[in-house]
Amino acid sequence: MSKNSCVLVISDTHEPYGHPDNIKFLRAVKKKYKPDRVIHVGDETDKHALSFHDSDSELFSAGDELKQAIKNLKEYYALFPKVDVMHSNHGSMVYRKAKAHGIPLSYLKSYNDVLEAPKGWIWHNDLVVKLSNGKECYFNHGLGADIKKVSQSMGMSCVAGHYHNTFKIDYWANPNDLYFGMQVGCSINDKSLAYSYNKNTAKRPLIGHGIILDGHPHLLPMVLDKEGRWTGQLT
Repeated sequence: MSKNSCVLVISDTHEPYGHPDNIKFLRAVKKKYKPDRVIHVGDETDKHALSFHDSDSELFSAGDELKQAIKNLKEYYALFPKVDVMHSNHGSMVYRKAKAHGIPLSYLKSYNDVLEAPKGWIWHNDLVVKLSNGKECYFNHGLGADIKKVSQSMGMSCVAGHYHNTFKIDYWANPNDLYFGMQVGCSINDKSLAYSYNKNTAKRPLIGHGIILDGHPHLLPMVLDKEGRWTGQLT
């Protein structure tokens, strides 16, 4: 198997408000595809209680939210000991808050320390990966709503998350090559009060992940029943 021949892309998990079947789904994905690299596009945690916006009083306090997020993330650590994670707006909330209040970063712990993450989990602002077909792919949390335009601006294929109701692959070409932009949706629990802001909108979050096989992107939707639980179907 060539290096980066099967790259699993985990979408926004927003723990502790992630989808309750996400680990079960990813376990099935791992068994079927056997990825040799795993990349998380960010928002690994939600940090609802630390938001710059009003938080729901019925949800966890900041301390309890972190404890539950760590508990949930430990299932991901066990399943995928090595993961590249993108810096993100929710994931970096503590650092954003520190900046807003003039607190030097030297006072803060690393992601690994705070989240009790293994050394194999490494955070990046963004990442360029050479796929098994020799082509480069740019990973980020979400630089723009139009993934194809982001890909075109970078001059290479691109993968991102952040936009929960966008789950797609767009292709474009120039005289040199064919490129893709993949938006991987999210893996949140839409029933959580953390997403009550979204209840009165027509667009719903799209639950799933992405995978790149031998340089070619594929979407992995989590097919849900009427109760919002995974049906066990794996496309």
